[in-house]
Amino acid sequence: MSIWAFEATIDEINAMAGGSMIAQLGIEVTELTDTSLKGRMPVDSRTTQPAGVLHGGASVALAETLASWAGYLAVDRTKFHVVGQEINANHIRPVAAGAWVFAEVTPAAIGRRSHVWEVRITNEDGKLVCISRCTLAVIEMESGYAPEDRRGPARGASRDQG
Repeated sequence: MSIWAFEATIDEINAMAGGSMIAQLGIEVTELTDTSLKGRMPVDSRTTQPAGVLHGGASVALAETLASWAGYLAVDRTKFHVVGQEINANHIRPVAAGAWVFAEVTPAAIGRRSHVWEVRITNEDGKLVCISRCTLAVIEMESGYAPEDRRGPARGASRDQG
């Protein structure tokens, strides 16, 4: 039995990432199962630290991206929007530039007003690189997730900025 509130394709999800940090970092959703979401990110000049290995912040960005997509898929998007509330990460091992990291997000708890998602990031050999837990708040309002060409100004942002 699926945990998702509606059906979406990987292509639809990845298309919505255009024009965002997700696309800038090269993060892609690769698989959607009944109980998890999987993705990957390149370890390259966009995601490494000056020492030439995966930046911990890039791992956190990958983790929060997948957790947020999972939250989006798990609620009625016509009534609810999810936002990151808290995230933690334990960095286990480095990954050198030129490789890929892979992530899988699974639910720890899916409630009416908050979700907790666990994200495991591994290297190409399947060894654990980072483990993260992300808490999402579920807000009663239509989801703001949209493709780049249908996005408006950020909610609460001044129209005079930027």
